[in-house]
Amino acid sequence: MEPLRTENLRPLDVSENLWDRIFTVAPLVIIGTVEGNSYDLAPKHMATPLGFGNYFGFVCTPRHCTYRNIEKSGEFTVSFPKPDQVVETSLSATPRSGCSDKATDVLQNLSVLQATTVKAPVIAGAYLYLECELFRIIEGFDDYGLITGKIRAAHVDKDYLKVSEVDEREQLMKNPLLAYIAQGRYAKISETFNFPFPKDFKK
Repeated sequence: MEPLRTENLRPLDVSENLWDRIFTVAPLVIIGTVEGNSYDLAPKHMATPLGFGNYFGFVCTPRHCTYRNIEKSGEFTVSFPKPDQVVETSLSATPRSGCSDKATDVLQNLSVLQATTVKAPVIAGAYLYLECELFRIIEGFDDYGLITGKIRAAHVDKDYLKVSEVDEREQLMKNPLLAYIAQGRYAKISETFNFPFPKDFKK
């Protein structure tokens, strides 16, 4: 095995934050939590399914109300917005001074709905909704933790449901996905290609 050729590479200082210096592609979701007698919504991009069972996780910090709300309530929702909901997604990130400050202002500007099995809200018009009960919080990533949930209920827009008789390329062209390009950009994904899996590949 030959060594890595570094002529065209630039080393990054790993004592500093790498993720502000490179582009990465991530989903963009909105986490909904209950906050006393009100609600909170917050966008997250460090978010992913966990394994092939019905688990979902995202990175958050105890400095954010989302983290503390989930610790108290033991539940949260995940809304996957469509590309035309970028403004709504941005509004859910409105800064505030305390955990109860943002909820009223955000709810006045966003169309929200009540989830079916948890008390937290979801945003109207998203293509996928997950309703989760807290599984566990894994701390220790500096000031951040991985919040994981067991999916209790899920609902998908029928136009985004994978069905064998529909061509996936055409389906995604008509119904694109929203992606976050860290840090600070987004993309509308409509052009996709079959991945060249090796023969007899199994997940």
